[in-house]
Amino acid sequence: MSPTASESALSYDVGLLTESLLGHTLFGHFDLLCRENPERDCIISCLENARLTYRDFQIETQQVARAMMARGIGRGDRVGIWSTNNYRWLAILYAAARVGAILVNINPAYRAHELAYVLNQSGVKLLFTIASNRGISYIDTLVKLTGAASVSRADVEAESVPDLQDIVLFPSVDVEGRPLDNATAGDILSLDSFLAMAADVSPEALAERSAAVQFDDPVNIQYTSGTTGFPKGVTLSHHNLLNNGFFAARAMALEGDARFCIPMPFYHCGGMVSSALATLSVGGTIIIPAPYFEEKTVMQAVQGERATHISGVPTMFISQLEHPQFKDYDYSTLKGGFMAGAPCPVQLMRRVASEMHVPEVVILYGLTEVSPLMTATNNQDSMEIRATTVGRAIPGVEVKIIDTISGELLPRGAQGEICCRGHGIMLGYWKNEQATRECIDAAGWLHSGDLGVMNNEGYLHITGRKKDMIIRGGENIYPREIEEVLHGHPAVAQAQVFGLPDQRLGEEVAMWVSLKSGMQAEPEDLKAFLQERMAHFKVPKHIRFVSEFPMTVTGKIQKFAMRAAMVQELGLEKADAIETA
Repeated sequence: MSPTASESALSYDVGLLTESLLGHTLFGHFDLLCRENPERDCIISCLENARLTYRDFQIETQQVARAMMARGIGRGDRVGIWSTNNYRWLAILYAAARVGAILVNINPAYRAHELAYVLNQSGVKLLFTIASNRGISYIDTLVKLTGAASVSRADVEAESVPDLQDIVLFPSVDVEGRPLDNATAGDILSLDSFLAMAADVSPEALAERSAAVQFDDPVNIQYTSGTTGFPKGVTLSHHNLLNNGFFAARAMALEGDARFCIPMPFYHCGGMVSSALATLSVGGTIIIPAPYFEEKTVMQAVQGERATHISGVPTMFISQLEHPQFKDYDYSTLKGGFMAGAPCPVQLMRRVASEMHVPEVVILYGLTEVSPLMTATNNQDSMEIRATTVGRAIPGVEVKIIDTISGELLPRGAQGEICCRGHGIMLGYWKNEQATRECIDAAGWLHSGDLGVMNNEGYLHITGRKKDMIIRGGENIYPREIEEVLHGHPAVAQAQVFGLPDQRLGEEVAMWVSLKSGMQAEPEDLKAFLQERMAHFKVPKHIRFVSEFPMTVTGKIQKFAMRAAMVQELGLEKADAIETA
């Protein structure tokens, strides 16, 4: 069905539903698929040497769910996970869903103060974690936060994380497949001791609890960087996640025979929803190459497990294509997948389609607040469309472009703010009604803050992004968050953070700093200060000390002028000129 002439004149489009929305909980839909194909491969975790069928995974999630109930997790309680990718990450998601709890995704790169904020703001009661990650001891960090030598239910009473009652440590491996130190500290529960508690709750009791869970219930909180310096907890329902994953699968033409290699992190929507839940929504097989992205493990997984689909942010695809051993691996089984999370250079799309043998690669666009998918290209779109746009509204979702000042609907071809409405819209920001009202208007439209243009066929082209936001390798970074932390440094008078173009990561973090009178500091001093307090990807790569900042006549700092000056100074004109969708 094509729009009428009058409709086509306006920047409004709706994705037509040719099949019904899925009216199930996450686990309810999974159980239906499990009954159909119980012995089909569900999850293959390469470095963990784990292979689970649909029936195996169902049993695993039910056992974890019963143990959660035994430990006092009730409906609506928050269960956190602070970990790199592994198959248990997904088991905990489905287990939390079965008992009506809400899983809180925690970025593995978070440092102590970031972790404490998320634990406290969401009120996490039970936390699953690994011992360490890339040289950072999670156990030491948690012990420090609790202020105690042990962190059992009885001992966690420190002011820093008062709601946290239990921590469970599960086994993990590094990117080489070597087991990490899985010894517990103090009274942290081992996974085995936690799972043993499942014996205290009957399968019937779990079934009764699960039957009370509704698909509109909240099941997940994902934190986004906040413009005020504090992350906001995007609260998503079973309905949000299941249907968004399902329509991501439809965009990629996934079927039950799909074998999806996922190098993207599960704590992020791209890895959890658009990759993992998309695959499970159609009964496919998930392939986990490693705890975190590393080119060699992905290449080994694609070849060894004969992957049919793959996902990633642009830098992940670039890293594989440019790896010196890339041509030694067989990618011929691949046929599809997606790129998302950062602007995609047009030439990269073409290289992925040809050199990686992924002719059906598509572009997905959205944001966490939309679960995350808003628009998508599909494998029927021409390469030109897939290389230059982010597609059309997915089924059941409305998209419009409005004037950024008046809020009026714009004609097609005019630049404005992208808004959407539909089944993916979040329930709201956790315990932050004001921010929710500022994001979702009275008519139910979510205002993305992103700028774009809609063409006559309804395809979107992104022309700008949320005010001041930096996207580095798929990670959303708000300068204000970094600036506020840095203003705690005794030598810093003022700091201004902004993004610079980068051919590999899309953007890198840059900063101009003015020091207090009589104070001295070096770039490495400020980097070390931030590294102790923030995730590594937020630490600026480029730092310049200045005595003044470019300003308007009214005194407003002009970050675009700083960016332009640094682009010229560092010779980044070529990266700045890269065309993206």
